[in-house]
Amino acid sequence: MTVQRVDDTIEIIINGARRRVPRDATLRDVLSVLDLDPRLVVVEHNRRIVRRPALPDVRVAPDDTLELVHFVGGG
Repeated sequence: MTVQRVDDTIEIIINGARRRVPRDATLRDVLSVLDLDPRLVVVEHNRRIVRRPALPDVRVAPDDTLELVHFVGGG
């Protein structure tokens, strides 16, 4: 794991909690940092649902809000 300096990160809100993520991170990067499989997560970025193919193209900015819904299998 790479240690990030505070200058290299930004603060965003994920499911109501403030989190630091790498500066210039894409939504795909954020999911990777959180160890979430993009195939099993619905991402809402600033109140808009982002389709899976667009995750690598959308960059987060300071104070952006993400809502993540993670699907879990089971019975």
